[in-house]
Amino acid sequence: MLDVSTEHYFTSEPAAPASFRTVEFSLLDHDFSLVAAGGVFSSGRLDPGTSVLLHKAPLPAPDAAGPFLDLGCGYGPIAVVLATAAPSATVYAVDVNQRALDLVRRNAPSVIAALPDDVPAAVQFAEIWSNPPVRIGKTALHELLDRWLPRLAPGGVAWLVVAKHLGGDSLQRWLTGRGWSVQRHASQKGFRVLAVRPDNV
Repeated sequence: MLDVSTEHYFTSEPAAPASFRTVEFSLLDHDFSLVAAGGVFSSGRLDPGTSVLLHKAPLPAPDAAGPFLDLGCGYGPIAVVLATAAPSATVYAVDVNQRALDLVRRNAPSVIAALPDDVPAAVQFAEIWSNPPVRIGKTALHELLDRWLPRLAPGGVAWLVVAKHLGGDSLQRWLTGRGWSVQRHASQKGFRVLAVRPDNV
């Protein structure tokens, strides 16, 4: 059992006290105020990598239908922004952390918050958005991406943000080696924003 002081945000049932707090940020001419909690990734503020991703990658058009996926959603800032940008779209928010999913349901009732195995196998995503949990280790991260990237719909794109010092450039090389077309869409504050598409597009 993990000690509370060393517990990771990717634990299914966090033992750390919830310690609810509010995270505020502005985007799309909208002021967001989301409920976050201890035991969930970046519960004290909008994570810098997530902020770079949301500001640098092109958000869906207002009439976009999706479906979109926020992979490793935490308390849901990406999912909330996607649902706000495209109000009619179907947005899935996936995480292994039950507390995170409860927060997403609170922050964005229109979003489908789900454990990985609860997403219907037939669903293909027009876009996947993720600040992937690189601290789970390279092998687990690669398994995560190998599981979800093939679920891109034809013509779909995955937007990923990874810190350069945590392996952003090596991840780009690995994805290319796996047959994906990878473009470094933007770099800011030490983060890489990658656009990942099937190589045959």
